[in-house]
Amino acid sequence: QVQLVESGGGLVQPGGSLRLSCAASGSIFSIGAMGWYRQAPGKQRELVAAITSGGSTNYADSVKGRFTISRDNAKNTVYLQMNSLKPEDTAVYLCNADVKRMWLYDYKAFWGQGTQVTVSS
Repeated sequence: QVQLVESGGGLVQPGGSLRLSCAASGSIFSIGAMGWYRQAPGKQRELVAAITSGGSTNYADSVKGRFTISRDNAKNTVYLQMNSLKPEDTAVYLCNADVKRMWLYDYKAFWGQGTQVTVSS
Protein backbone atom coordinates (compact mmCIF):
# COMPACT_ATOMS: atom_id res chain seq x y z
CA GLN A 1 0.00 0.00 0.00
CA VAL A 2 2.99 2.30 0.44
CA GLN A 3 5.42 2.87 -2.38
CA LEU A 4 8.66 4.84 -2.45
CA VAL A 5 9.99 5.70 -5.88
CA GLU A 6 13.42 7.23 -6.40
CA SER A 7 14.43 9.22 -9.43
CA GLY A 8 17.20 11.48 -10.60
CA GLY A 9 20.11 9.09 -10.76
CA GLY A 10 22.42 8.85 -13.70
CA LEU A 11 25.94 9.23 -14.99
CA VAL A 12 27.90 12.31 -14.05
CA GLN A 13 31.54 13.35 -14.23
CA PRO A 14 33.61 13.88 -11.11
CA GLY A 15 32.84 17.27 -9.66
CA GLY A 16 29.36 17.27 -11.11
CA SER A 17 25.99 17.37 -9.41
CA LEU A 18 22.83 15.32 -9.26
CA ARG A 19 19.55 15.77 -7.46
CA LEU A 20 17.72 12.67 -6.29
CA SER A 21 14.04 12.59 -5.44
CA CYS A 22 12.00 10.04 -3.55
CA ALA A 23 8.23 10.28 -3.53
CA ALA A 24 6.11 8.25 -1.15
CA SER A 25 2.56 7.35 -2.07
CA GLY A 26 -0.21 5.07 -0.94
CA SER A 27 -2.07 4.61 2.31
CA ILE A 28 -0.09 7.18 4.26
CA PHE A 29 -1.23 8.94 7.38
CA SER A 30 2.07 10.59 8.16
CA ILE A 31 5.78 10.14 7.59
CA GLY A 32 8.42 10.39 10.26
CA ALA A 33 12.10 10.31 9.44
CA MET A 34 13.28 9.86 5.88
CA GLY A 35 16.72 9.04 4.66
CA TRP A 36 19.03 8.10 1.85
CA TYR A 37 21.25 5.05 1.92
CA ARG A 38 23.71 3.83 -0.64
CA GLN A 39 25.25 0.52 -1.50
CA ALA A 40 28.21 0.08 -3.78
CA PRO A 41 29.58 -3.22 -5.09
CA GLY A 42 31.75 -4.83 -2.46
CA LYS A 43 30.74 -2.34 0.20
CA GLN A 44 28.32 -2.35 3.07
CA ARG A 45 25.14 -0.35 2.77
CA GLU A 46 25.56 2.94 4.56
CA LEU A 47 23.40 5.80 5.69
CA VAL A 48 24.15 8.87 3.62
CA ALA A 49 21.74 11.39 5.08
CA ALA A 50 18.60 11.49 7.18
CA ILE A 51 15.99 14.08 7.96
CA THR A 52 13.25 14.12 10.59
CA SER A 53 9.70 15.24 10.03
CA GLY A 54 10.66 18.54 11.64
CA GLY A 55 13.61 19.09 9.33
CA SER A 56 16.56 18.10 11.51
CA THR A 57 19.31 16.53 9.43
CA ASN A 58 22.41 14.45 9.80
CA TYR A 59 24.98 13.25 7.29
CA ALA A 60 27.67 10.71 6.88
CA ASP A 61 31.09 12.26 7.34
CA SER A 62 32.04 11.30 3.80
CA VAL A 63 29.33 13.49 2.27
CA LYS A 64 29.07 16.33 4.76
CA GLY A 65 29.49 19.64 3.02
CA ARG A 66 28.75 18.15 -0.39
CA PHE A 67 25.27 16.64 -0.03
CA THR A 68 22.09 18.27 1.23
CA ILE A 69 18.96 16.42 2.24
CA SER A 70 15.60 18.15 2.27
CA ARG A 71 11.94 17.25 2.22
CA ASP A 72 8.58 18.54 1.12
CA ASN A 73 6.05 17.19 3.59
CA ALA A 74 3.11 18.33 1.49
CA LYS A 75 4.37 16.13 -1.34
CA ASN A 76 5.69 13.28 0.83
CA THR A 77 8.97 13.69 -0.97
CA VAL A 78 12.58 13.71 0.16
CA TYR A 79 15.45 15.06 -1.91
CA LEU A 80 19.18 14.62 -1.95
CA GLN A 81 21.21 17.32 -3.64
CA MET A 82 24.64 15.92 -4.42
CA ASN A 83 27.43 18.30 -5.36
CA SER A 84 31.14 17.83 -5.96
CA LEU A 85 30.57 14.19 -6.74
CA LYS A 86 33.45 11.77 -6.48
CA PRO A 87 33.94 8.34 -8.04
CA GLU A 88 33.57 6.80 -4.60
CA ASP A 89 30.01 8.15 -4.50
CA THR A 90 29.08 5.62 -7.17
CA ALA A 91 26.38 3.37 -5.76
CA VAL A 92 22.74 2.46 -5.80
CA TYR A 93 20.98 5.07 -3.71
CA LEU A 94 17.99 3.88 -1.73
CA CYS A 95 15.29 5.93 -0.12
CA ASN A 96 13.92 5.02 3.29
CA ALA A 97 10.91 6.38 5.14
CA ASP A 98 9.22 5.65 8.44
CA VAL A 99 5.54 5.65 7.52
CA LYS A 100 2.46 5.67 9.71
CA ARG A 101 -0.20 4.07 7.57
CA MET A 102 -3.88 4.84 7.55
CA TRP A 103 -5.83 2.89 10.17
CA LEU A 104 -2.64 1.76 11.88
CA TYR A 105 -0.83 3.21 14.87
CA ASP A 106 2.65 1.92 14.24
CA TYR A 107 5.41 3.30 12.08
CA LYS A 108 6.98 0.96 9.58
CA ALA A 109 10.10 1.39 7.52
CA PHE A 110 9.65 1.32 3.76
CA TRP A 111 12.29 1.27 1.08
CA GLY A 112 12.43 2.40 -2.49
CA GLN A 113 13.76 0.33 -5.33
CA GLY A 114 16.95 2.32 -5.68
CA THR A 115 18.43 4.58 -8.31
CA GLN A 116 21.90 4.20 -9.78
CA VAL A 117 24.40 7.00 -9.42
CA THR A 118 27.61 6.61 -11.39
CA VAL A 119 30.43 9.12 -11.11
CA SER A 120 32.99 8.54 -13.82
CA SER A 121 34.93 10.34 -16.49
